[in-house]
Amino acid sequence: MANKEAAVAELTEKFQGSTAVLLTEYRGLTVGQLKELRKSISADATYAVVKNTLTKIAANNAGLSSLNDDLTGPSAIAFVHGDPVAVAKGLRAFAKANPSLVIKGGYFDGNPLTAEEVGKLADLESREVMLAKLAGAFKASLFGAAYLFNAPLSKAVRTVDALREKQESAA
Repeated sequence: MANKEAAVAELTEKFQGSTAVLLTEYRGLTVGQLKELRKSISADATYAVVKNTLTKIAANNAGLSSLNDDLTGPSAIAFVHGDPVAVAKGLRAFAKANPSLVIKGGYFDGNPLTAEEVGKLADLESREVMLAKLAGAFKASLFGAAYLFNAPLSKAVRTVDALREKQESAA
């Protein structure tokens, strides 16, 4: 009994400390494949095989009752502590190579996710790519602004030079 309470407490803590939670079914995967999957997403998530009844209790304790219906069959959860997009991409890529892995849904940013929505999350660009694009846009707009501010100055300098040359040639 104490072990179950400790397991529920640990799962509740994982739910509360995660930026996102992605629920999968791993029926048919070998221990080696599960190890490979864990390693592939370890930078942004921990992947744990869970007991459904204890996980339902923990999820409800953490306020995530939307997962209850999907907690059937052999379940494993990716508790995301990094970039949710990278984890969704990693799970999808692994599922393409290993069709036994089924993404069932999840929870992100205060909202439950269906399997299709997890797929849409995986379609997004990673945080780093989005930040790089934003930085590029800022850089381009700064260069544009600098050009606009410098254009009247350079035109004025050319005009003054032309007037000086005209006066020198007249003298």
